Amino acid sequence: MSSGSLGERVWPDLDGSGPHTVVVSVGALEQHGPHLPLDTDTRIAAALARRATAADPTLLLAPPLDYGASGEHQGFPGTLSIGHAALRAVLVELGRSASEWAARLVFVNWHGGNLPSVPEAVAQLRDEGREVAWITCAVRGGDAHAGRTETAILLALEPRLVRADVAEPGNTTPLRELLPALRADGVAAVSPNGVLGDPRGATAAEGEGLLEQLSATLRERISRWHPDAHGRLT
Repeated sequence: MSSGSLGERVWPDLDGSGPHTVVVSVGALEQHGPHLPLDTDTRIAAALARRATAADPTLLLAPPLDYGASGEHQGFPGTLSIGHAALRAVLVELGRSASEWAARLVFVNWHGGNLPSVPEAVAQLRDEGREVAWITCAVRGGDAHAGRTETAILLALEPRLVRADVAEPGNTTPLRELLPALRADGVAAVSPNGVLGDPRGATAAEGEGLLEQLSATLRERISRWHPDAHGRLT
């Protein structure tokens, strides 16, 4: 049983073979400016989860959840959002199902728009007595959306998908100042190109460094398993 991929296992592999922690990455399918692919959030969340689970046979990497709550990006073609109610329902049902045979389940979230649904679903599952937690991966000082942070990471993961020739800055106002307008009218109202940040100057080396840093933090927090009062791994 060398593979950590849950999808590649057969059920006898998991029957009485010891405690397992299932890791589910939660992403989105939404616009990421003119230069990054629509599935950027899912690619990043899945890559971090894959790296974090690679060396631990007790960690099982489940297929990612490709759709999230992306209503704030609905003003752009290509965005597919299932909304908060559906996202919460999906996460709760996944948690209930996994809890029938796995010791623990953790949701690894990258898309900020999936909050508060991820912690709300985890809170419900924990109230039901299930050992479920969540973690949102974030870069301290990073920009909000399709800027330097995500562009650097995609250059490290899938450089062929980054259209560097059309990468351009969007609205660089700090996110906390944009939140009221974003919540009221969506991203298109504050950034016509869909970018919140400035992708110029991003490099694959920078992205690889971010991936290593974030995956190491994720690995450590899953190993320590110390959910706070809201079920978030700290």
